[in-house]
Amino acid sequence: MEDLYAALKRYWGYDSFRPLQERIIQSLLAGNDAAVVMPTGGGKSLCYQLPALAMGQTVVVISPLIALMQDQVAQLGDMGIPAAVLNSSQGAEEQRAIMRAAAQGAFRLLYLSPERLARQDTIGWLQRLPLAFFAIDEAHCISEWGHEFRPEYRQLSSLRKNFPDKPIAAFTASATKRVRHDILEQLQLREPHKYIASFHRANLRYILHQCEKGSHPSRLLTAVRAYPGASVIVYAPTIASVEQTVDFLAERQIAAVPYHGQMETADRRRNQERWMNDEVRVLVGTIAFGLGINKPAVRAVIHTSLPKSIEQYYQEAGRAGRDGLPADCLLLWQPKDAGLLAYFIDKLNDRNEKERAWQRYHAVRRFAESGVCRHLQICTHFGQIPKWQRCEMCDVCGNVPEWLKVPAEDTLAVKKKRRPSGTDDRPLSSVSRSTQAGMPVPQQDTQAEMPVPLVELFKEWRRRTAQRAAVPAYIVLSDAALEDLCRKRPSNLRELLGVTGIGERKAELYGSEIFGVFEAFRNGARAAVREVAQVSPAEETLRLLAEGKSLEEVAQIRGRQFSTVVNLVADLMEKGKLEYRKGWVGEEHHRQVEEAVGRLGSQWLKPLREALPAEITYEQIRLVVAFVRRGEHRSDARFGVDA
Repeated sequence: MEDLYAALKRYWGYDSFRPLQERIIQSLLAGNDAAVVMPTGGGKSLCYQLPALAMGQTVVVISPLIALMQDQVAQLGDMGIPAAVLNSSQGAEEQRAIMRAAAQGAFRLLYLSPERLARQDTIGWLQRLPLAFFAIDEAHCISEWGHEFRPEYRQLSSLRKNFPDKPIAAFTASATKRVRHDILEQLQLREPHKYIASFHRANLRYILHQCEKGSHPSRLLTAVRAYPGASVIVYAPTIASVEQTVDFLAERQIAAVPYHGQMETADRRRNQERWMNDEVRVLVGTIAFGLGINKPAVRAVIHTSLPKSIEQYYQEAGRAGRDGLPADCLLLWQPKDAGLLAYFIDKLNDRNEKERAWQRYHAVRRFAESGVCRHLQICTHFGQIPKWQRCEMCDVCGNVPEWLKVPAEDTLAVKKKRRPSGTDDRPLSSVSRSTQAGMPVPQQDTQAEMPVPLVELFKEWRRRTAQRAAVPAYIVLSDAALEDLCRKRPSNLRELLGVTGIGERKAELYGSEIFGVFEAFRNGARAAVREVAQVSPAEETLRLLAEGKSLEEVAQIRGRQFSTVVNLVADLMEKGKLEYRKGWVGEEHHRQVEEAVGRLGSQWLKPLREALPAEITYEQIRLVVAFVRRGEHRSDARFGVDA
């Protein structure tokens, strides 16, 4: 154990283990199978990374996402631990070089996808490696009862047959009793040591709010503004709503980037890196974003609609507050969200899959509408029976932020009066952020004040260092490490090694630069004010149309779906900021839609769509409806110049 603690300090910069970590590591070192359920932020990766280092052999880690694997390999490399990832995005020669090195025992950790492991040539090659054990990350993906079932994970059941003498360790953050049983059965774990951490994330405040009609946008805006300078994730249910939310925030001078499955891979990766490196503080994504995201200092996760399941919500909301500091998990939902979930469930063809989806639907509805403590509901859903009945960290228990107590129509006015212009993205320390959001501040944060200018100067240094190394900023230093550094202000190497999160390798890599930043600060250096260029989506769209661009070209230039641009154009028309162009729809289609609107009205698009020929699109209907609505508000309605 002395050696384990020495390695923990030397490589990770920590003096002690988190709950359960030490016992899990001991089980793996003893050659046992293990099943570990540990909440997001609980430190699962250390449980297999440290044994790999201690055993001097290779641990094969099965993970579902290339980006996650690459980030973990970069983080291990930064600590001086040899690791590699093998995937199809690499060139043939690079793959061969990694395979040769792995066969010689060069890596302590080797990351593979489940698809890669299913290949017969991979099995034959792995059987020649000095393997310690297999670690299955996101193990709930193997279960049909799980909320993120992935068929390719089922192939992992062959591990026991192909490697009968190698231990298998399964790790997950969100698994009900049924899913946990399925994991054990599918992986054929032999008398596994089972570790189930508490599902109670005491630093998270759960706030579920049913929005009144028309209040959803203002509630969302007020919520995002409640965390100035802090990292925020906003989850939206569809690709269209992601893009519309990004544009909505941009119109109000809040920089945000989108993330969804239909974006180009390079664009998704670039947006994720910008958010991870604190270049932009708000990321708006679908459920495609987040698996394996390891940014510790996320102060709020905001869901804009009901999630598909409690497991999904728990996992996504759990990306807040991984540094252990207070964070908020907000769910701003509307009754129509339930209709959208039901619509997608009805589209499922598999009878069993549909039944499981309905069970999840009813569970999440009860969670949202119940008057029972949110933390208690989550714990009991996963099979944990707490001794307490109230958490004091959710809306049901009375812990509600002040901005949510104000009527929705008044919140924007209040914010406008109180907030000086241009301060929305002003960075604050974690202490200031916690106070601003109305959350209790942990005791350790009140023990020593740190100057915000020093923190910001170090964040600027961290950004430059991360960009130089092409890694996320947290890999250089976590926010917790950075703030501990600013509190302790070490003046020599021994004191630097006393900073949480700085091991020998990081001290060696960054020590001289860190002391240089302290010296620069003493000499008056301060972080440069980063101006975030805000381009109004509406203004950009109007400019492009004025230049003669088609709606399709506008969508391509702006990196938006065609439907998103059409909705924005229609909104601008209804507000009288843009004239209609019949060429967008065509003479005949315009006539047909306008006649249908005359018969059925302009309130709903679906009846119009059902009454019109199939070749007329929703987008064409939306544009003509906007034209008609605008005409109803001005007696001199007339056509604009045809495009």
